[in-house]
Amino acid sequence: MRGEKARIQRLVGSGVESIDDLGSSHSWTLHRVSLHDGREVFVKAADDQAGVFAAEAAGLRWLAEAGPDVPVPPVLGADERLLILPWLPPAPPGAEAAERFGRDLAALHTGARPSAYGAPWDGFIADLPLDNTPDGRAWPQWYAERRLAPFLRAAARHLPADGVRLVERVMADAGSLAGPPEPPSRVHGDLWSGNIVWTGGRAMLVDPAAHGGHRETDLAMMALFGTPHLDRILAAYDEAAPLPDGWRARVPLHQLHPLLVHAVLFGGSYGSSVVEAARAALAAG
Repeated sequence: MRGEKARIQRLVGSGVESIDDLGSSHSWTLHRVSLHDGREVFVKAADDQAGVFAAEAAGLRWLAEAGPDVPVPPVLGADERLLILPWLPPAPPGAEAAERFGRDLAALHTGARPSAYGAPWDGFIADLPLDNTPDGRAWPQWYAERRLAPFLRAAARHLPADGVRLVERVMADAGSLAGPPEPPSRVHGDLWSGNIVWTGGRAMLVDPAAHGGHRETDLAMMALFGTPHLDRILAAYDEAAPLPDGWRARVPLHQLHPLLVHAVLFGGSYGSSVVEAARAALAAG
């Protein structure tokens, strides 16, 4: 990273004053960079992450097109080795910020809706490929074929004996499990608490796997690993963009994909969680 000062200057138009290393995540390293012009920026760096960084930059810019209240930072620069965002000073998550986040997330999901599921770029979640081929069919078929099936194949060796059959049943019954039809929304796609930055009295979204999807997916992902003030977020969201009946019962259906992703990334410790989610999704249906 220390050898990337010229590349950072080319992307953001200012020389580098200092670099603080913040550790690593997946295949990249994380850095806080002070610039000569007084700005501080956040930098992801890797030897070659052209597809991943391009997808993240495209996703952030696309989410921002949903409207003026969308809680995403601007992309300051991106190439095959670096992704540069403004530095977002962290702050404790408060009740007012949580309620604002609920309203902002509702604005994202209901503003400038896409015409199809998927996205016009190759997707990634972490550094795993996502099939974002735009698809005008109903969400249950898209979800089963584009999200569950590829990751079930990749995760199968980490699942208990009945795990594959249970997920296959969910895929086959997705149409009856998904609830009332919903038009596509611009969704973050990987909205666990670690991708929510609380800053300046609000929450900002980073590290998206953005695509046209089902808005309940983002809500289910926030519940999967715990998000501060989640009840307040959801109440404010539901007031701004009322959710259809039964959405809470469909949370396991929407959590099934990220749990399969975790099984692929981290192995068998997530296999039982996949089975539990599949059983719960089928029982709710």
